[in-house]
Amino acid sequence: MIADIVGRPGRRIISSALAGLRARYSADFILANGENAAGGLGLTASIAKDLLDLGIDVITMGNHTWDKKDLVEFLEKEDRIVRPANYPPGTPGRGSVIISRRGKSLAVINLLGRVFIHDGDCPFRAAQMELDKLAHHRGPIFVDMHAEATSEKMAMAYFLDGRVSAVIGTHTHVATDDLKILPGGTAYATDIGMTGPVDSVIGIKKELIIKKFLTQLPARFEVAEGPARLEGVYIETDESGKALQIRKISEKEEC
Repeated sequence: MIADIVGRPGRRIISSALAGLRARYSADFILANGENAAGGLGLTASIAKDLLDLGIDVITMGNHTWDKKDLVEFLEKEDRIVRPANYPPGTPGRGSVIISRRGKSLAVINLLGRVFIHDGDCPFRAAQMELDKLAHHRGPIFVDMHAEATSEKMAMAYFLDGRVSAVIGTHTHVATDDLKILPGGTAYATDIGMTGPVDSVIGIKKELIIKKFLTQLPARFEVAEGPARLEGVYIETDESGKALQIRKISEKEEC
């Protein structure tokens, strides 16, 4: 699972590093959060196509799902992109998907937290509803919990422990040092970081962020430039879907 892709620098390192990472880890599936891939806010249909063509198997989203209008129609056509399952009924797209590759299958669920970030439907009830839909699936189940509050992410992990293979936190763009496997066999990390420019404040030009904190005036955020870092996790499961290991991935771009 690749951490939140931020703008052109994030896409650039994906382009150069992805094939090598798949080979190094013998990865059956590669997932990535793409909700910041287009200029730091949202995802366009063309960028989504490019990321999928590079070898990403499923793109997950978050609170910036609707920032680019052309993605709305694309979500109905492309089943390799999942948006948060706890958006209201009737929302375009899907909250979970099952993909198959080389005789193996993986289910992916996307959820969005409500604490400090979103006032949508309950992610816990949405998670249960998606699991009910996936009752026939016998392979691993991966959950991207896109949320601000660490407590909400942890609570979701324990709520789903033993029923899914992994609950991986995204959104804050800062990796946490708490990778573990819960008692029921579910891999967990509160946040896996960011795939984007290193010399930045969570991907944005640092001088713009500093100015906003100093003045409290509205500011148009711009993705920072310079070398990027790819962050994420590698997760291995057994045939039943129980997690066997979770390891941090961190690759810095050479420029």
